[in-house]
Amino acid sequence: MAIFLNEEATFKRVESDCIFCKIIQGKIPSFKVYEDDKTLAFLDIGPVNKGHALVIPKEHYELYMDVPENLLLVWMASVRKVAKAVMKATNSDGLNISLSMGKAAGQTVNHAHFHVIPRFEGDGFRHWPQGKYGEGEALRYVDKIKADLE
Repeated sequence: MAIFLNEEATFKRVESDCIFCKIIQGKIPSFKVYEDDKTLAFLDIGPVNKGHALVIPKEHYELYMDVPENLLLVWMASVRKVAKAVMKATNSDGLNISLSMGKAAGQTVNHAHFHVIPRFEGDGFRHWPQGKYGEGEALRYVDKIKADLE
């Protein structure tokens, strides 16, 4: 990990081998759609549908849960702004906003990022299958989750 000083004299974390950090630094080209001092949005190079964008914090955090709360607020405002623009620009019928955490969840780049995916009726993109809870199982999960809330 490297740390560099930006114009406001604050430190930003970057990972030398992270493709998104390289995009932020301008070492790898991208199709930027939005940028502010804390976030960046660019087109996904393997889009589900045309206009599929990624919105990332400029500081390197591997997981959503690692991102400080003050940055989460700014990042989510950027996701909302990009989502509105993507939906309008693509004239989509709907929109998915998605985030994966960890390899088991499908995260392929270890830099926290949201996908903003325009959706169209009949586009073929499938959602995950739904399961069911057994007798009393839902209440056990409620108790376990509540016990681990911070």
